[in-house]
Amino acid sequence: MRKSKLTIAICTFNRVDLLIETIQSLSELKNINDAQVIIVDNNSTDGTRAEVEKLIGDLNYNLEYINEKRQGLSYARNTAIQRASCEYIAFLDDDAIPDSEWINTIIAAFEKDLTLYAIGGKIIPKFETDRPDWLVKGLEYSYTIVDLGSNKQQYPSKLYPFGANMAFRTSVFNKYEFPNHLGRKGTTLISGEETWLFSKIQEEGWNYCYIPGMVVEHFVPKERLTKKWVLERFYFQGVTKKLMCTNKKDKIKLFIETFIKFIYVNIKAPLLKGEGEILLNECRRNSVRGAWNRAKKK
Repeated sequence: MRKSKLTIAICTFNRVDLLIETIQSLSELKNINDAQVIIVDNNSTDGTRAEVEKLIGDLNYNLEYINEKRQGLSYARNTAIQRASCEYIAFLDDDAIPDSEWINTIIAAFEKDLTLYAIGGKIIPKFETDRPDWLVKGLEYSYTIVDLGSNKQQYPSKLYPFGANMAFRTSVFNKYEFPNHLGRKGTTLISGEETWLFSKIQEEGWNYCYIPGMVVEHFVPKERLTKKWVLERFYFQGVTKKLMCTNKKDKIKLFIETFIKFIYVNIKAPLLKGEGEILLNECRRNSVRGAWNRAKKK
């Protein structure tokens, strides 16, 4: 029997219907039998375990179910890493559907370029309802919409692969893991664990890039297609930035950055006309609020 090259890790919390759709979609992937597939249930209460176990016998590939009781996406991802037995590990969201060539594309990317330690790809939105007119380009990353074109390339500054569709050489995790104080915990919108990890990868001088053929379709529920949700999302981006400050230098840098942003958004506000641009500016203001409000807490 041929040794699997790719571990596919799917972490989930209380989204059993979407998870089942994603699990079933893996049956359509080419060479799925050459992959190790792990589901990490992060303490769900919606019957996830029972539904997954009912499905396992009908799949055309082997699936391993793990329950991680410590609440937090980083805990779940680190558990998947500990169980991974392959040279590469790919993370897929529980509401994402990969292209049929996804496995082949990931393996080929690493095998053709031995300098790569991590990769990310295109993430196409699947909106539950019509895309709002106010969802402008500057808000797309908050909805995990990623399209950097049709060519392999380095990510722009301050942009990294997104957790819905990213892969690594498993050897990266011989030295690092996802930081447990960052990332989603239940329904909170704390993030930053991916940014933290890729900052470490950068410090090591390890290469990572965008692979256009690494494509997934990502579900965007109607509950998120509201101004209230995206404003909250930006607020917690600010909170996350404060949580990522681990020393005095980081705190001073964040204060300067947020102060400049605060001045910028307030100067710009009266000049804006379009609904989307006005909302984007208010979202940026909310990010500053999040960072400053978190800074007030000890």
